[in-house]
Amino acid sequence: MLKVGVLVSGGGTNLQAVLDAVDSGEIKNAEIKVVISNNQNAYALERARDHGIDALCISPKDYESRDLFHDELLSRIDEYHLDLIVLAGFLVTIPERMILKYKNRIINIHPSLIPSFCGTGYFGLKVHEAALARGVKITGATVHYVDEGTDTGPIILQKAVEVKEGDTPGDLQKRVMEEAEWIILPQAIALIAKEQEEKA
Repeated sequence: MLKVGVLVSGGGTNLQAVLDAVDSGEIKNAEIKVVISNNQNAYALERARDHGIDALCISPKDYESRDLFHDELLSRIDEYHLDLIVLAGFLVTIPERMILKYKNRIINIHPSLIPSFCGTGYFGLKVHEAALARGVKITGATVHYVDEGTDTGPIILQKAVEVKEGDTPGDLQKRVMEEAEWIILPQAIALIAKEQEEKA
C-alpha cells in the first residue's frame, strides 16, 4: 500500500480530486496518511478531517527561523514513513534536505505545460496571467517529480487545455483545474502506486 502525504496551502480542490479517486477505486493500493498545511484556515484540513485523515498545520510563522520550521516539517513527515509526498498547491518552498531525503518520492502539480510559465515566481494566478499576456492558444497542467530546482524535475504527466477568447486569469485557472489538474494528479498517483505494487 502506497503511503501518501499531501501538502497544501489553500482550499484543497486537488486534494479533493485525489480523495475522490481513492474512494472511487481509480487510485488503487494507496492511502492518504496525512495532510499538512502551512495555513491553519486552509479548507484542505477540513477535507482531510472529513475523511478521517490526520490534518496538521505547520506554519513558518510559528517558528523563530525557517530552519526550525523545516526541522518540524521534516520530523512530522518522517513520522508517517511516507512513500510519496504530493505538493498540491503548497506555497512554501520545501527544504533541499527534504528533497534529497525523499528523492523521487515528491511530486508537484503545476498549472502550465512545463517548460512554459514555470519556475520562480510562477504560482497561482500569476501563471495564467503570464499565459494570457503571451497570447498562447493552449495551456494546461503538469505533474512532475520535485528536484532541487523550481519546476525542473522529470515530467510524469501533462494535459493540454484550450485558451478561449476573452478568458480572464480566473476563467483560465478554473478551466485548467477542472480539465487538467483534477484529472492528471490522481492519474499520476495511481501510476506510482501501480509501479510500487508491481515491484513488490
